[in-house]
Amino acid sequence: MKLIITITCIAFFCLQLTAQTLPVALNYQNAYDKQTRSMDGKPGKNYWQNTAAYNIAVSFDPASRVVSGTETIVYSNNSPDTLNTIGFKLYPNLYQKGAERDQPIKSADVSDGVQIRDFAVGGAHLSPDSLDIEATNMYVPVSGLLPGGQMQFNISFSYVLNKTSHLRTGMVDDSSAFIAYFFPRIAVYDDIDGWNKIPYTGTPEMYNDFCSFNIAVTVPKNYIVCATGNLLNAAEVYAPSIVQRIGEAEKNDGITKVIDTSDLQQGNITAQNLTNTWKFSADSVTDFVFATSNHYIWYSSSLVVDPSTQRRTRVDAVFNPQHADYFKVINQARKTVELMSYTLPAWPYPYPHETVFDGLDQMEYPMMVNDNPVEDNADGIELTDHEIFHTMFPFYMGINETKYGWMDEGWATLGEWLLSPMIDSTIEPDDYGMDAYDNSADHDFDVPITTLSTQQNEESYFLNSYPKPGMGYLYIKDMLGDKLFTTALHYYIQQWHGKHPMPLDFFNCMNTGSGKDMNWFWKKWFYENGYPDLAITNVKQSGTQVTVTVEMKGSKPVPVDITVYYKNGSTKTLHQSIAVWENSVTTSLSFTATGSIKKIVLGDVHDADSYPSNNVWKMK
Repeated sequence: MKLIITITCIAFFCLQLTAQTLPVALNYQNAYDKQTRSMDGKPGKNYWQNTAAYNIAVSFDPASRVVSGTETIVYSNNSPDTLNTIGFKLYPNLYQKGAERDQPIKSADVSDGVQIRDFAVGGAHLSPDSLDIEATNMYVPVSGLLPGGQMQFNISFSYVLNKTSHLRTGMVDDSSAFIAYFFPRIAVYDDIDGWNKIPYTGTPEMYNDFCSFNIAVTVPKNYIVCATGNLLNAAEVYAPSIVQRIGEAEKNDGITKVIDTSDLQQGNITAQNLTNTWKFSADSVTDFVFATSNHYIWYSSSLVVDPSTQRRTRVDAVFNPQHADYFKVINQARKTVELMSYTLPAWPYPYPHETVFDGLDQMEYPMMVNDNPVEDNADGIELTDHEIFHTMFPFYMGINETKYGWMDEGWATLGEWLLSPMIDSTIEPDDYGMDAYDNSADHDFDVPITTLSTQQNEESYFLNSYPKPGMGYLYIKDMLGDKLFTTALHYYIQQWHGKHPMPLDFFNCMNTGSGKDMNWFWKKWFYENGYPDLAITNVKQSGTQVTVTVEMKGSKPVPVDITVYYKNGSTKTLHQSIAVWENSVTTSLSFTATGSIKKIVLGDVHDADSYPSNNVWKMK
C-alpha cells in the first residue's frame, strides 16, 4: 500500500507540470497558504478540526410528544484562533414560528421551537433571554476560548416533536417516532469559513463535527429504542430472551428474529418499569439519533466486514409488521453492507451496526436509516442501498452537506445504480434522475455542480446533488477501471475519513491516488456549464469492416456506447470511455460485421444525452 501511494504521489507531481488548474476560491487559497490543506489532496501539515464530548440525558413522552433533556458539552478548540463567540445549531427550530423554510409544514406543527430552560458556560449561568437565537442558529458570547483550550457548557432544553410534517424527524404513528437533531449542538468551526452560519431550512442537509456521545434515553415501558452507537445496558432494559437473541444475531450470518409478533402479543420485551433508560455510546461520529416504538418487530443479522480482523457488523430491520415489504429489508440491507465492504467502495464497513427503521422519510444518519415502506421490490432495494451507502459519505467522510450536496448524494446515487442489480439481477438498471438531466441540461437553472447548494433552486439542487455527480463518478470509474478507481478512492478515504474534505480535496486526491491528471474532466463536468450530446456522424462499411464515427457536439464528455443491431436479431456492443474526449471531439469505433446490419444506436442507460435524435444510424 505504501509503495502504491508513493508511486502515485510521484506521478501526480510530475503531472502538475502540464496539468490544467481548477478554480481556487479565495477562502480555499487562504487554506493552502496556511497549509491546512495541500494541492496533492492531503490534509496540510497545519490541518486542524474542533471536537466535543456530549453527555446527554433525554426523555421522550409519546403521548405529549415532548422531548426534554439536559446535556454537558466539553468543547475543544483545536484551531489557531481565539473564539469569543460559540455558534450552536438548534435544528428543531425548523418548525419554529417565523423560521426560514424551503419545505412546507402543516400549521399544527408550527411551534415555539426549542425552549432553553438553563444555559451555563463554565459554571456561570446565562439568562436564556440573553441568548442570540436566529431560528436554527444560536450564538453565545464567551470570555475567549484560547487555541488548545476547552470550555464546558451545561444546557437544559425541551421542545414538542412534530407530528404531521415529517421532515427527517418526527412522529411516525401515535406510538412510534424517529427523533433526529434533537439536542443543541456546537456548530462547525473550520479552516475554510470559520463558523458554519448557514441556517437549516429543510432541503440542504447537515454539517457537524466528529464528536463523542454518551446518551441516556428514557421512554415508557414496552417501548424499545434504536440509536446511533452501542447499547451499554441491554440486560437492564430488555427481557433476558431478547438479550440472548441480540447476542446470537451479532455472531451469525443468518436472520435472527430478535422481536417477532409473538413477543408483541406476550408483552415480554422490555423491563416492566414505569420507564426504562437506554444508555448508548458512540465515538468519532457526526451525530446521534434515536427511534422508538412499542409495536415494531426486529429482524437482525451480521456479517464479517473486515477479513483481516474478523470484525462483524450487525444489520437490523426494525419495522411495523403490517408493512409486508419491510420483511425483505433485512436481506437488502445486509447485502448492501456486504457489497460496500467488498465491492464498492471495497472498504470494511466502519461501524458496529446499521439499523433500518420503518419511518416516514428517506434519510440517513450515523448507523441509522429512516425509510418509508415502498411496495415495489426494485424501489425498496434502491432506497435501502442508497441510504445505507451514505454511511461512507457523509458520515465516515465529514462532508459539508450544507454547501456541497453532490459530495455525498452523488456517491449514494452511484451506489444505488451499481449495487441494486448486484442485490437482485432481475431488476432493470436504475436510471434515477437521467431523464431529468437529459431534458434540463444547459437550461438557465442548470448551473455547474460546484455551485453552492444554498445558491440553487429545487430543480438545480436535485440535478447537481444526485444524477450529475453520480454520472461524473461513474464515468471516472469507467475510465480508470475498477482497480485504479478503487486505489484512487481509497487514497481519498485514507486521507479524509474522520475529517472535513472539501471539493478540491476530493479532486486532488483522485488525481494523486490514480496518478492521472483528470482536471480536464473535473472542469468540464463539475465546474462548467454545457450539455451532453454525442452524435453518429458517419458509418463506413467496406466488406465486413465497419467504422463508426462519433462526434461530441455538446461540451459534456460522456462514454461512447454503440449497439449494432443485425437483421437476424442478434446484437453487438462497443464501448469507449470518456478518455477519448480529453484532446478531441471526434472518435471512431471499428468492428467486423457478422451479418447484415439493420441499424446502429448510440447510448446506454447512464450515458447522458440531450439530443438522442442523432443517436441512430439506419443502414441502407
